[in-house]
Amino acid sequence: MHIGLIILCLGYVLSQFYRAFLAVLTSALETDIGTTPEDLAFASGLWFLTFAAMQLPVGWALDRIGPSRTAAALLLVGGGGGALLFAVATAPIHVSLAMVLIGVGCSPVLMASYYIFARQYPPREFATLAAVMLGVGSLGNLVASYPTALAVEWVGWRGTMIGLAVVSALVAVGIGVTVRDPEKVSAPDDAPKGSVLDILRMPVLWPIFLLMLVAYAPSAALRGLWIGPYLSDVFNMSRADVGLASLAMGIAMILGTFAYGPMDRLLGTRKGVILGGNLLGGLALCGLMMWIDGPVVLVIALLAAVGFFGASFPVILAHGRAFVPPHLVGRGVTMLNFFGIGGVGIMQFASGRLHAKMAGADLSVPYFAIFAFFTIFLAVGCAIYLLSQDRLD
Repeated sequence: MHIGLIILCLGYVLSQFYRAFLAVLTSALETDIGTTPEDLAFASGLWFLTFAAMQLPVGWALDRIGPSRTAAALLLVGGGGGALLFAVATAPIHVSLAMVLIGVGCSPVLMASYYIFARQYPPREFATLAAVMLGVGSLGNLVASYPTALAVEWVGWRGTMIGLAVVSALVAVGIGVTVRDPEKVSAPDDAPKGSVLDILRMPVLWPIFLLMLVAYAPSAALRGLWIGPYLSDVFNMSRADVGLASLAMGIAMILGTFAYGPMDRLLGTRKGVILGGNLLGGLALCGLMMWIDGPVVLVIALLAAVGFFGASFPVILAHGRAFVPPHLVGRGVTMLNFFGIGGVGIMQFASGRLHAKMAGADLSVPYFAIFAFFTIFLAVGCAIYLLSQDRLD
């Protein structure tokens, strides 16, 4: 099983890579097939929304079919097939369709790992294991920058995508061969029988769902979309300097993930760790509003702080998982992931509209509005989360 988890972690590295790699292909795709930044933003949004929508059938499949076949089949067809379609794209629509397929392929990998953690490891260890998987897998976010640019320079973007299709297929086969499904758990006679509606009917989960909806969005949206335009427009930073700032924020997100992992056990509270971390993330967003025009070193430090404190995703998921009965674990963790990833997609589209409406002579105004938007929703999510029940086991 340990080998299987390592292969699943490689699959999650691919998942993190695919949500961030489009930025380095922008100029090549524009030259070869005429894509615009708006086309790629749309394709990226489709990836997130497809990924989120797939959490519902993936949850059912994890409980009924098992993580091995679910992750292997979807990654092979979606990840491998989507990357291959991308490699032969001749129009922007082909890129969008490829990203939809890749979103399908990536959708089960992390949740398959979390399903195994929830079923085969002590509940108190779930947050730490989830954070380690998320932190190591997040290296894909870093690979999607300079290393990918080098690959495109050496073999072209089509050759790079063919290589990714092969790697995705090999990882999918590896998952199918090495991952062993936990034993199935039957529902007790007096327990819910297994519908996703049974998860939604649990009032104890709703404060956690609503925080999950807004907690991951600021760091993911800033790192994946807004850090580049903000630093370029307001501070006139070069592409190389923006890349270094993005790298710093990405590293902070990884470090934050590892820091959150054991914190609930060290402090004896899961709710306190999550609430405190997200409030600090909100303060960092307030700092960005206060120092919207710099100094630039402080701005980059605050962006890194948003990434660090916004890495509470695995602990929030562990908090929700603690209330889910064993026979509904698959649907429980995927529903939590649905809110987390879906929140990013929704808030990316919303922040894009906000940026367009606030554009004007003062280049910093649209970004002030975006930071305020994220801050308000994060504050509301934290206020609702106060109603949640704390639980470690």
